[in-house]
Amino acid sequence: MSASTNVVVLDNGGGLIKAGLGGERDPASVVPNCLYRPPASKKWLHLTSGDEDLTSAAVRRPMDRGYLINPELQREIWSHLFSSVLRITPSQSSLLLTEPLFTLPSIQRSVDELVFEDFNFRALYVAHPPALVHLHEATRRPSGLLSRAQCSLVVDAGFSFIHASPVFHNFPLNYAVRRIDLGGKALTNYLKELVSFRSVNVMEETFIIDDVKEKLCFVSLDVDRDLSIARKSGNENLFRCTYVLPDGVTHTKGFVKYPDQARQYLALRESGLPSSLPVEAEGGMNYSEIAEQPKDRKSVDLSKNEFDVTNERFLVPEMIFRPADLGMNQAGLAECIVRAVNACHPHLHPVLYESIILTGGSTLFPQFAERLEKELRPLVPDDYNVEITTQEDPILGVWRGGSLLASSPDFEAMCVTKAEYEELGSARCRKRFFH
Repeated sequence: MSASTNVVVLDNGGGLIKAGLGGERDPASVVPNCLYRPPASKKWLHLTSGDEDLTSAAVRRPMDRGYLINPELQREIWSHLFSSVLRITPSQSSLLLTEPLFTLPSIQRSVDELVFEDFNFRALYVAHPPALVHLHEATRRPSGLLSRAQCSLVVDAGFSFIHASPVFHNFPLNYAVRRIDLGGKALTNYLKELVSFRSVNVMEETFIIDDVKEKLCFVSLDVDRDLSIARKSGNENLFRCTYVLPDGVTHTKGFVKYPDQARQYLALRESGLPSSLPVEAEGGMNYSEIAEQPKDRKSVDLSKNEFDVTNERFLVPEMIFRPADLGMNQAGLAECIVRAVNACHPHLHPVLYESIILTGGSTLFPQFAERLEKELRPLVPDDYNVEITTQEDPILGVWRGGSLLASSPDFEAMCVTKAEYEELGSARCRKRFFH
């Protein structure tokens, strides 16, 4: 692919912005879509280097539940991104922008004003994430079923929500899309509550608990079994591990105290092995060895600056599969997928079940795909295959699809130009993108 230097591809997520130039394989920048303020500062700052000390930092986000609610804040974040990070001139560039399904017309107007009136982009194309994910996967495997049937079911589990979207000939079938109103943000908040209740108050530590979630949480393949193991004490508890909080002096980032210990749950897999037997864990580790606390390491006494997590590690991602357990009146992910498929024409059902694509950061939990397949299989007719594909990089999948589209020869013709926007207005221009 040749880099298309005049097309900026912007996957504007609720959690992360992925931005770069059309035709590239990877975005030039992946940054949180927010501003932060350290406790000692009065200024709101941009997150750029990844080395910032984020302990007890306050956060402001332009997106809520996946939709833009603060255009002024989004303008500030984009302005810094375009001038200081991407170093592009919007008036000489076209923009491919992602937008969540079912965005209200009032929000669409705000976005169009930002693009054409505040930044003066030359042209705009708005794309729905499921269509870009489908395009990327179909292009990656041109002889696969997904490409031949031009049909897939994209499960996008991101920061704000989860969508199960049937896609047919590169268009999401909106009438069949099903949504779960939770994502990475809700999971982090739940983990904050559990840790604060059991050990140390971390309700203000959004960034730190995000890190705990990403490093230590996993999807259980057998919740009852894992809960009984989590109640055991000492070496028999496979799930207990320790997270050390930043102290602002020797380390400004939190870390997992014994990384090997954090991986020992992998020894269980689906075998349901009794915890008293030594078994081989992934990577050739011996279960009886890793159940022991490492003794040869220098033991740091950070007792007041660390906490243990046990069953929180799998109870937090469990929300995705059992939202009702938390009092949410929502179907779990497997049932959500079945409802999305059943809303489509019966001829599409077998193909959709065989072309499920997982994308979005919340699908990165270990064992996510295995658990989903285990839950789906009893709900799907026996004569249908269930095939689940996890994207190569679920966080970048949407952006990569956008980059492919932006470098296609037809792209400029698909865009709405600034002149057309000024002549016809937002609503009429929007009709071109999704019809």
